[in-house]
Amino acid sequence: MRVTIIGAGYVGLTTGLALAFLQHRVTVVDKDPARIELLSSGKSPIHEPGIESLLASLGPEVNFTSDTRAAVADAELIMIAVGTPPKTNGEADTRYVEEAAREVAEGLRGGRSYTLVLKSTVPVGTNHLVANVVQQALQDRGVKTEVHLASNPEFLREGRALRDTFYPDRIVVGAEHPKAIEALRGLYSPILEQTFDPPRFLPRPEGYGLPPLIVTDPTSSEMTKYTANAFLALKISFINEIAGLCEKVGADVVEVARGIGYDPRIGHGFLGAGLGWGGSCFPKDTAALVSMAQKHGYAMPIVEASRIVNQRQRLHLVDRLETILKRVSNRTIGVLGLAFKPGTDDLRESPALGLIEILLERGANVRVHDPVALENAKRELRNDRVEFFRDPYAIAEGADALVLATEWPEYRSLDFERLRTKMRSPVLLDGRNFLDPTGLRKAGFVYIGVGR
Repeated sequence: MRVTIIGAGYVGLTTGLALAFLQHRVTVVDKDPARIELLSSGKSPIHEPGIESLLASLGPEVNFTSDTRAAVADAELIMIAVGTPPKTNGEADTRYVEEAAREVAEGLRGGRSYTLVLKSTVPVGTNHLVANVVQQALQDRGVKTEVHLASNPEFLREGRALRDTFYPDRIVVGAEHPKAIEALRGLYSPILEQTFDPPRFLPRPEGYGLPPLIVTDPTSSEMTKYTANAFLALKISFINEIAGLCEKVGADVVEVARGIGYDPRIGHGFLGAGLGWGGSCFPKDTAALVSMAQKHGYAMPIVEASRIVNQRQRLHLVDRLETILKRVSNRTIGVLGLAFKPGTDDLRESPALGLIEILLERGANVRVHDPVALENAKRELRNDRVEFFRDPYAIAEGADALVLATEWPEYRSLDFERLRTKMRSPVLLDGRNFLDPTGLRKAGFVYIGVGR
C-alpha cells in the first residue's frame, strides 16, 4: 500500500518505519528540514531502541520529505501523526492536526479514493472537525475526490515503541465507512496475522498471540485512547497514595503491591510507587480529559485527584529528604536520571525535572546525570546551580544526598561503596524503589524508599 505519514515524531516515525518494514511504500513528512535531513542520512532525531537499526535496514524503502502536498497525491492511505500540545486550560490543541488536514486536502487529486487516518491523540469530535476541514479545502479547489476518515489511536510506550507496533495488545479503528475499515485491516494484516518475519533485533515474544482488531465508531475510538491513559495514570497515583499511608503505619508498599497484583482483576502492571508519572501522554491526556468534561458540564473528580496526587509526590519526596538532612538549602544533591522513564531521552513533564525545580526553589545545588538525556536537559535546566555530569560517580563528590529519579538499568550496577566514599553524607533517596535497600545499607547508605 502507498502510505504517507504526516509527522516524524515518536508516533509517526515509529509507525512509518514499521510499515515500511512490512513492505508498504512509505513517505514520512515533517515540517522540520533539519529532522528530514537527519532521517535521510540514516540518523534518528529521537532516542528509541531499534529505530536506527530499522532505518539502516530499510535504506531507500522509506522516503522523507517536507512537502506534504506532493507526498499525498499518489498515496492510498494518509496518516496524520502530529502533536496535540496542551493549551493553558489543559485542552488539547488541534491546530497542527487541522493544518495537516488542510495541506493534505490541498494535495489530493480529483477522481481518486483516499483513506485519511488520525493517529494523533485528539479530543472527541476531532474526526468530524477534520472531515469538515478537508471538504472545505477540496470545495475551495473545486476538486471532487473520495476521502474516508478513520480514527486509529496509538498505544505506544516510549522505550518500547517498535515492540508495541509489531506486537500490539490490540489495534483500534474507529470509522463510519467500510472502505476505511478495510483499508486499515489491509494495512495492518501482517501484524494482525503475524505473518511477517520479525526484525533480527526484535524477535516475536514467546507466547504472543494474534492481536484483536477492535472496530468501533470514531468518537468511541477517540475516547478509548484518553480512557486508557487516564486509567494507567490513576493506577500509579493510587499506589502512590497507598505508599504515603504505608510510611505512616510502617507497611512496605512493595509488598502490598505484590500482594494485590496477583489478583487478576488488579494485575501487577503500573503498581510501582515512586516519583510519579510524566512524559508526553499521561499529563497531557488527563488534563485534556478533565477539560473535555468541563466543556460538557461534567465533573471528573477521580481523574483530577490522580493529577493532584502525582504533583504531591515530588513535594513529598523533597520533604522526606529535607527531614533527613534537616535542610536542603545550600546542600548539594546529586540526581541520577532525568528522562521521564528509562529507554528514552524524552524530558516532557519528567518527574525528575519537577523534583529538581523544587530542590532549586528551596536553595539546593543540584548535580545531574542521565545516560542519554543530558544534552536535552541542558536546554531545559538553565540554572547556575545545576551542574551536568557524564560520569555518575562525579555527582557524588562532596554530595549531601543522591536521588535516583529514573530507573535506568545501569544504575543498578553502580559501585555504591565507591559512591559512598565520595559523599559528604551517605543519604540515598530511591525515588523509584528500584535499588536493593539491604545492599545499600550494607554499603553504608542511609536508604530512603517510597512507601517503605
